[in-house]
Amino acid sequence: RPQVHAVRTSLASTMFRVLLATLALASAADAMHTSAYRRPVRTSGIQASTKAAQSMPKTVKAGVVTGQALVDLLQHAKENEYAIPSVNCVSSSSINACMEAAKKYQGPMIVQFSRGGGQFFAGKAADNENDAACVAGCVAGAKMVHETAKLYGVPIILHTDHCSKAWLPWFDGLLAANEAHFAKEGKPLFSSHMLDLSEESLEDNIAICKEYLEKMKKMDILLEMELGVTGGEEDGVDNSGVDSSLLYTQPEEVWEVYKALDAVGGAFTVAAAFGNVHGVYAPGNVELRPQILHDTQKYIKEKLGTDNDKPVSFVFHGGSGSNREDIQYAIKAGVVKMNIDTDTQWSYWNGIRSYEKEFHDYLQSNLGNPEGPTKPNKKYYDPRMPLRRAEEFTAKRLGEAMEDLNSVGVCP
Repeated sequence: RPQVHAVRTSLASTMFRVLLATLALASAADAMHTSAYRRPVRTSGIQASTKAAQSMPKTVKAGVVTGQALVDLLQHAKENEYAIPSVNCVSSSSINACMEAAKKYQGPMIVQFSRGGGQFFAGKAADNENDAACVAGCVAGAKMVHETAKLYGVPIILHTDHCSKAWLPWFDGLLAANEAHFAKEGKPLFSSHMLDLSEESLEDNIAICKEYLEKMKKMDILLEMELGVTGGEEDGVDNSGVDSSLLYTQPEEVWEVYKALDAVGGAFTVAAAFGNVHGVYAPGNVELRPQILHDTQKYIKEKLGTDNDKPVSFVFHGGSGSNREDIQYAIKAGVVKMNIDTDTQWSYWNGIRSYEKEFHDYLQSNLGNPEGPTKPNKKYYDPRMPLRRAEEFTAKRLGEAMEDLNSVGVCP
């Protein structure tokens, strides 16, 4: 009997350990359902009392920021060493996720549209002759943001992404929409637009940018231009096989751009390549060199003979997957905007994936689930349910980005 008792005790102890392990695994699985984030983001105690928040220019208000207010906001970011996340949006839901993150973490946000994203927003079946759907989708998204941004209580920048020389008809359509909005409202529809003429010669790149900046400055629209090439693939543009030397811009090139565009008098930023790549890659495959940006600022400061240590406002493309140290070192060199697309695409999908995993048995038919064969499932397959989970995951991922970019709590 003592042996039997010992066996029973040992068996009970083993079963108890198995039970504890099972509960631990279940708890971990449940955590994965509700969170796919790399680390917790500080939410308690966020207050608009930081030095940056206290010094926010009075021109910067809740809602869509354009013109002088945009210039003031970007200058404030540069002076206070934070940058603003910029996300390619393809639906009202992805727009909502961006503005939710901005409200929750009290920092500015950039809602941007790509050419392909604009077409998707309009509907893939829409007539796209002469980029009509690409333009209409971007315009529709921008108008939505104008209507809703103030409800979130934070400044929102409206921007469009890469536009190559072949895509200039799309860009021209966007400017026409801006002109119509400016004539009616006295301000542009979009805050800024990007021209990516990095495939052209430096001379042609500068000449075309000058031509468009002349038009844009009349409507208080900022121009973002690109120098060098952002590697990888995004939205139909594949630079994955490009010569690696093109991934790194030289200070002399930025100086030529600065001289030419500064003479025009409009507002502009420079997306200078320093090893940036679209997408997320295994460690060691991407070599960022933000020191290039520091060297460029020093070079142009000397050329100008100014006391301003950071005369150029830089843009960081391909921010997804970048480490915090590189991001913050780039910010110290005058980066005021960072694009984060791949990571937010993943977070959006991961939200949907987690929802399906959690409610899988409720998503197989109209009727019938673990609660009974005639139980209805409508409330589970309502499209709003998985999309809402996607928004929550994306907003959380953007909170992480805002921490990396030092922009949490900068809005009063």
